[in-house]
Amino acid sequence: MKQLYLHSDYKFLEKEILEFVENFDSRGEYVVKGERNSIKKETLQNETLNVKQFKIPNFINAFIYKYIRKSKARRSFEYASILIEKGILTPFPIAYYEETTPFGLKNSYYLSKQVDYDLDFRVLIHDLNYPNRDEILRQFTAFTFKLHENNINFLDHSPGNTLIVDNEDGTYDFYLIDLNRMRFESMDFNKRMHNIRRLWPSKAMIKIMAKTYSKLYNKSYESTHALMLKHARDFQRKIDSKKLRRSGRKLKFKS
Repeated sequence: MKQLYLHSDYKFLEKEILEFVENFDSRGEYVVKGERNSIKKETLQNETLNVKQFKIPNFINAFIYKYIRKSKARRSFEYASILIEKGILTPFPIAYYEETTPFGLKNSYYLSKQVDYDLDFRVLIHDLNYPNRDEILRQFTAFTFKLHENNINFLDHSPGNTLIVDNEDGTYDFYLIDLNRMRFESMDFNKRMHNIRRLWPSKAMIKIMAKTYSKLYNKSYESTHALMLKHARDFQRKIDSKKLRRSGRKLKFKS
């Protein structure tokens, strides 16, 4: 069975979207072509869309995604809708598409509106001289605080999953992408600091972020900095440990 679930504002694109996803391999321009998931860009009736194709799940997960748990495409669409309701920016959710068999989920796609952005968070990690870098970090931290205050635990809060738009007036907009792993739950101080660990912030970045977050949360800078640093170090050690053991080098936390 094939089924398209459309946002009510985009019913006029139903025919074009169906034609696109059913001819995904031969239509559109690749933005990402990966072994797991691929993303293409296409313009339909003057609307530029990003279409994410999820990898066909194995037999067990196919059964789970049809009968037990929502598919990644459906979760992406529904979570995007929740974020927008809470005032959190994300590319506007247009549709999701599922193809199933009696045995489970086969093909699935998530479609969202194209966002023309200036950079993502990775740039702030790698380019220490990026214009207005410290201010972007401060505003990004305030954005992360807003997520936490709205009980949004974005489990993939990693460098490539926040797109940044420069409004050219000293302010920046932040858009979350890759949304299918998210929890909506109350977040205590430890959970909030733990959520920041995947961003791979350097020690210098943590100082800026901790100063901003501590003021917003009404917590001391010292305790905020210590816990943020601890979780970031633990995460980086965990990721790097295997490679470091092989090379025989000692772990050196980024400065």
